[in-house]
Amino acid sequence: MSRAFSAPFPPDRRGVAPSRAAGVGRSGGTTRAVTRTLSDDPLGGTVRRTVLPSGLRVLTEAIPAMRSVSFGIWVAVGSRDETGPQAGAAHFLEHLLFKGTNKRNALEISSQIEAVGGETNAFTTKEYTCYYARVLDEDLPLAIDVMCDLVADSLLEPADVETERGVILEEIAMHDDEPGDEVHDLFVQAVYGDHPLGRLISGTAETVTPMTRRQIQSFYRGRYTAPQIVIAAAGNLDHATVVKLVRQAVRGTPLDSDPATPAPHRAATPAVRTKPATTVVEPKETEQAHVILGCPGIDRLDERRFALGVLNNVLGGGMSSRLFQEIREQRGLAYSVYSYASQYADTGLFAVYAGCAPGKVDEVLALTRAELARVAAAGLTEAEVARGKGMSKGSFVLGLEDTGSRMSRLAKGELLYGDLMPVDELLRRVDEVTVEDVNVLAAELLSRPMSLAVVGPFGEGDFAV
Repeated sequence: MSRAFSAPFPPDRRGVAPSRAAGVGRSGGTTRAVTRTLSDDPLGGTVRRTVLPSGLRVLTEAIPAMRSVSFGIWVAVGSRDETGPQAGAAHFLEHLLFKGTNKRNALEISSQIEAVGGETNAFTTKEYTCYYARVLDEDLPLAIDVMCDLVADSLLEPADVETERGVILEEIAMHDDEPGDEVHDLFVQAVYGDHPLGRLISGTAETVTPMTRRQIQSFYRGRYTAPQIVIAAAGNLDHATVVKLVRQAVRGTPLDSDPATPAPHRAATPAVRTKPATTVVEPKETEQAHVILGCPGIDRLDERRFALGVLNNVLGGGMSSRLFQEIREQRGLAYSVYSYASQYADTGLFAVYAGCAPGKVDEVLALTRAELARVAAAGLTEAEVARGKGMSKGSFVLGLEDTGSRMSRLAKGELLYGDLMPVDELLRRVDEVTVEDVNVLAAELLSRPMSLAVVGPFGEGDFAV
């Protein structure tokens, strides 16, 4: 299992002491910043981590060969942290933070970054929210100032709330017009039901329309606190300078708070209860049917996650996968067919998606079920497992060739796992996966009762689990 430290500062694997001594604050945090070198990876740059007295964490990876920097602010709050009436608040807030602060209006926020050729964006997930910018290395001070300003000190003006409410309602409507996206939400709802993980990240028209500024403001100030935030940057940078600029940018804002200990990563217990396997159909007169067949999977700290990655690659992770070869290449039944795994702190999903002509759905589902049953019963071959491991290692390493992915790796390691696994260690963990590991997991996972979600010109009675 990836090591998950309960102490505020994970021990350095090389035994490097903190760069500065630290006292203890009245609320349990340190009264001085503490910096550690987490790794000096031969496949990357030097990774350092500083915890500010407020509990705000800053992680950087210095890559001198780059001429750009990706800078992100990651908040440990997502749609699963909302109550029923708050559904959509995290996503609503993501929109609003770009609308203006005490220092900048919305146009200034966007134009200042775009004037130097940079880009900004944000996204909300079920467990975290991210705000990020990518700029030339020389423009990093500007990016830090702008991004910290909007996350720490947004005004949430009433007029902006109404403007963005309209934008979000249009976004929800647009999503409803995309059956290929809608089917994924339908499947998640089929598995998790009324649990917050089963809700739409955007909320619905029924929850977004009556949401008040006071509700959003309460969510903002209650959730966007220093111990819940990780700042990550990767590229041509100096760690000490980044820390200095962050401290300057948040000074005098709500993130410049009393001493506190960083929040631990999200707990994995109690496990999320899922619904019994079911079939859900959204009748729509579409030219193509969209189907997802799947079941509850494993959580992200499960030791079997490396074996799951290999299994997923072989089953439906690429053009050489079993499902792609059987359903598309050999029979021409679908343009898009793939499997995927989603993992959360305390649960997960495994599923197969296919988009095909409505008249071919029965055959596609029959072939999918047969392939899953075949792998559950007979497992994968040694050659297939070797190929799946190669795909896992290659996709991971190739994905680290830009500053954005490296920045994301730093933040997710800290926010989701409480630890940054070195590249070499992750590759070793994949190499250690055996044929038996994969086949034992396949026998257990693929034998679970499967839920089915369908969007297309059908009725509820047209399918059976």
